[in-house]
Amino acid sequence: MNPPKKNSILTLCGLIVLALLLALASLWPGMHKEDSSLALQEMKTLPDTLRVVTLSGSTTYFTYKDEPMGYQYDLISLIAKRMDKPMKILVAPHADSMLRLLESGAADLCITPQAVTQSGRKRWRYTGPQMLSGLVLVQRKNTGKSDYVHKVTELAHRTLTITPDDRYEERLQHLSEQIGQPIAIQVAEEGHVTEESLIGDVAAGKIPYTVADYLIAKTVSTYYNNVDISVEIGFRQQLQWVVRPGEKVLADSLDAWAAQIPKQKGYQSIYKRYFELSKGIQEAPIRLTAHGDLSAFDDIFRQEARRLQGWSWQLLASIAYFESNFTSEVVGWSGARGLMGIMPSTGRIYGASANELLNPAVSVRVAVDCLLAIRKSYAHISDADQQLKICLAAYNAGIGHVTDARRLAAKYGFDPDVWDGNVEECIKMKREPQYYNDPVCRAGYLRGTETLKYVNNVFGRMQQYCTKFKK
Repeated sequence: MNPPKKNSILTLCGLIVLALLLALASLWPGMHKEDSSLALQEMKTLPDTLRVVTLSGSTTYFTYKDEPMGYQYDLISLIAKRMDKPMKILVAPHADSMLRLLESGAADLCITPQAVTQSGRKRWRYTGPQMLSGLVLVQRKNTGKSDYVHKVTELAHRTLTITPDDRYEERLQHLSEQIGQPIAIQVAEEGHVTEESLIGDVAAGKIPYTVADYLIAKTVSTYYNNVDISVEIGFRQQLQWVVRPGEKVLADSLDAWAAQIPKQKGYQSIYKRYFELSKGIQEAPIRLTAHGDLSAFDDIFRQEARRLQGWSWQLLASIAYFESNFTSEVVGWSGARGLMGIMPSTGRIYGASANELLNPAVSVRVAVDCLLAIRKSYAHISDADQQLKICLAAYNAGIGHVTDARRLAAKYGFDPDVWDGNVEECIKMKREPQYYNDPVCRAGYLRGTETLKYVNNVFGRMQQYCTKFKK
């Protein structure tokens, strides 16, 4: 056999060296190929803990069932995990204070998306995931042919109800001039009015049309199956996170990781969680099983209800219906698991793993533990029905939000120990910035609408169950 030629050996060695260099570069997406040592040195300038500032809101950051959530929050959590960086979340009360925290160096990154503009480039370095958003028309899917709007030119001579937002009013006035026909603009009165509440009014048939930000409308539409947001009003605008102009290494690193995110399975789950999975509470007439029971789990409900000391097993059955429709292995959009809709973090507190929560007996046992712990916080409330309703609100949204609502009640002249017409009104107020940013609040934004429905539906169904089953 002839020995290999010298050139062949050199070529092979070169290929091996090149492969090693490429492998090293792949370990750090932001590494400069031409100067890896410089890149490694720059990596050391990244903060040990990523201080993230944001506004509380439906598409940014909020807590539900005592768990931090939000589309932007989940995205930065995914990226921080990939970067192996712990995070500290700073929630600002308004946009000006949020951006001041970033400018002052108290925060490293703002994840409430900012519009990409020429003037903005002089102030910030845009970074991270690129998003598009703009204004959309919100209307019902099941309107008559003459009422359904297919394109913006068909808005002529129609009435649109909007929030007191000058940007929206100016855009519609400009659109009216463009199409050469008047658009009737009805600005909702100041008070308990948000884009979300107006979308709810459209779904309920109270108003025919409203206008909302696309990302907000897409999120809120998952709570209603009869809302259409397909008609865009103007062009979408590019949005991104921002860092200070000098934070080149951090921005480059976030850009590199963000470019990989859409290919990750985790990202697809996040997108579906907020923009696709249905979140509305559905209620159907009571149907008994072939054996004349409410469900296959009635014996478990009866057994565990003995610990509730005054609350019936039918209460547990009603909670199970609305949490899982009596499906023991379901996982909800929020991550709540099993028959009773328990969050994994709550399960761990009461000694149950995420997998164990899919066991009906474990799920009901943990649910009773939760209810007993919640009831201790409201033991002073003498009216049994009001106490139970407040406890159900805490079970659904988290005790932090109910505590906020009771503080708001005390501040604004409501009774903090009465749900009906009092705390329930303050729960609704927590979807409005002026209230969830109130100094007495600690838990931030909450949609509230679903918690109201949850309390009323669970309590009402429980009463029906008690009528049908006396024992």
